[in-house]
Amino acid sequence: MTAASSSACPLCAEDGGTLVWRGAHLRVIRPDEAGFPAFYRVVWNAHLPEFSDLSAAERAHCMDAVVVVEQALRGHLSPTKVNVAALGNMVPHLHWHVIARFDWDSHFPSPVWAAAQRPSPVAQEDAVRAQLPQLEGWMLPRLAALQLP
Repeated sequence: MTAASSSACPLCAEDGGTLVWRGAHLRVIRPDEAGFPAFYRVVWNAHLPEFSDLSAAERAHCMDAVVVVEQALRGHLSPTKVNVAALGNMVPHLHWHVIARFDWDSHFPSPVWAAAQRPSPVAQEDAVRAQLPQLEGWMLPRLAALQLP
């Protein structure tokens, strides 16, 4: 946390979900997002609102982590699509959403923040959830190997 951090910022006050990995500059979390078991966030540890607040080397480091998470989702879950987004409208703390999407999920093909189009398929979500420990185990050494250039 930096001097610019805000005590009101939920991503400064706590991890923001289940901590998967923490490095010196960023962390990967799995928030509890109903209907989306393979929803991850790559969160910059220091309180910064915009991607352009990072140096070129920091931006590369951040995107390398986003790519590791995306590769893990694609390689272990074979989703229909992986959504990557950095909105920060509600929480102006730099973070990237990396979300495995399936054609059976409750919102597909709409964004996860839109209205549900069908009920959540609990059995399919549970099957995805069961694969997360192996997926996260694959992620850990690759995230740990990332170096800030």
